[in-house]
Amino acid sequence: MKERSQLILFNKYLMFNSILPASSVPANVWLILALIWSLPWKGVALWKAANKKDKWWFIALLVINTLAILEILYIFYFSKMGEKKDKGGKDN
Repeated sequence: MKERSQLILFNKYLMFNSILPASSVPANVWLILALIWSLPWKGVALWKAANKKDKWWFIALLVINTLAILEILYIFYFSKMGEKKDKGGKDN
């Protein structure tokens, strides 16, 4: 009986100290939600990097997975850094 109670305590310890929240939602649902969130951001960021011919950014965005943090930074900050220089130097 003592071993069973220790096993129950150990399982509760694992449940509260796991990476995923202790809930009724299975881990594969969290993975699917992460993919649904990340893929559109990665697609837009890769599209922008390819159109700007940013080879190193394209490789980094393709290889590094950060749950879209790097992709969002590229879309809203880094991809616009060169646009100000391009617009100012062209004669219209």
